[in-house]
Amino acid sequence: MAVSVQQVGQTVRGVRKSLGVTQRQLAMAAGTGMRFIIDLEKGKPTCQLGKTLAVLHTLGIEVVFNKAGQDAD
Repeated sequence: MAVSVQQVGQTVRGVRKSLGVTQRQLAMAAGTGMRFIIDLEKGKPTCQLGKTLAVLHTLGIEVVFNKAGQDAD
C-alpha cells in the first residue's frame, strides 16, 4: 500500500498533538523551521526527505520500507 504525502502530514500532526507539542516546539526539537512543519503537516509534496525523516524520528514514528508486493515480517 502506497502512503501519500497527505497521510504523512496527518500522521505527523496527530502524533504531535497527542504528545502535546506545538509546531514551534517540534521544529526546534527536529532542527527545522516552523514553516517546514506547517508545510509537512499540510502534505506539501516537495518537503525535503531528510528533514521529514528528522521530524518522524523526533516524534518516535518508525518508518519501515518493503518492496511492493511483499508483506512486512
